[in-house]
Amino acid sequence: MRCRDRRPSGALVDVSMGTVVAMAQPQPQSLPSQGDRSASAPLPSLTTDAIAVEHLHFPAGEGSYHAPDGPTLFVNLTARPIHYLQRQDGRTHTGFYRQGDFTVTPADVPFFARWQGTEDCLQIRFSDRFLQRVAAETLAGQGDRAALVPTFQQRDAQMGAMVSLLCRELQQAQPGTALYVDSLANLLAVQLLRSYGSRPASLPSYDGGLPPPHLRRVLDYLDAHLSEDVKLADLSQLLAMSPFHFSRLFKQSLGISPHQYLIQQRVERAKQLLKQTDQAIAAIAFDCGFSSHSHLTKQFRHLTGTTPKAYRHS
Repeated sequence: MRCRDRRPSGALVDVSMGTVVAMAQPQPQSLPSQGDRSASAPLPSLTTDAIAVEHLHFPAGEGSYHAPDGPTLFVNLTARPIHYLQRQDGRTHTGFYRQGDFTVTPADVPFFARWQGTEDCLQIRFSDRFLQRVAAETLAGQGDRAALVPTFQQRDAQMGAMVSLLCRELQQAQPGTALYVDSLANLLAVQLLRSYGSRPASLPSYDGGLPPPHLRRVLDYLDAHLSEDVKLADLSQLLAMSPFHFSRLFKQSLGISPHQYLIQQRVERAKQLLKQTDQAIAAIAFDCGFSSHSHLTKQFRHLTGTTPKAYRHS
């Protein structure tokens, strides 16, 4: 779950314990007070309507954080444990955070942290409106359980896996991945609500996949919009479903996620254009929804075992 050799940009939103923080606009207030962040190459950030994610890197110090309009998840990325003193909701916690340990700070709860050693973390802050919608759509009448509780130094294998994927997405910094990021945001939100809500909540079960007419409608839509940055909400709204419900049924129907299917179809379209036209490969990449020649090449090689150029001349 490492985002290595990165430094944050000038307008950071938090100082926390090596964590993943999702932030929504406007940015919450943070006050790094001891030590400044390293003045090196700016670290990429990633923002959608649901979450905002930033990789942070601070020297030893302390700081305060307050996000009035959404909860924040902090996940430690340091390979070597780092000692924190943290305060929120009238409680104080101290301990060595290992890689993958995280803290949950609910909306409008002031948070203070002091750390010894270089902090390395992802910062993700959720839009409160998004979290409320996820709760209403996925918790089967338990939408009132959307409130999260202040939580110190937790570990969760499912959360860790999703954070790793977000971290990798930050490193790649590829545009055109809204469908993938939206899917991860929904999964993270559901896991937070289930495990760290004010009251435990259970998920309804979904079986059987999408009915064939519904599946055809979604596949037709994707085929018509391969070159666009398709969002999970675009697909779920076609069937008047919640994004989480839609994603589960889609995967039951085809065995892969909507994002995986979209990439497969983009590569199939690229294969056709490579054989049937003399377009430059970079132009084909854009026509098929990839951000660059290299982005197409990476996905093409992953799915076919060869490069677009080699495929064209085979």
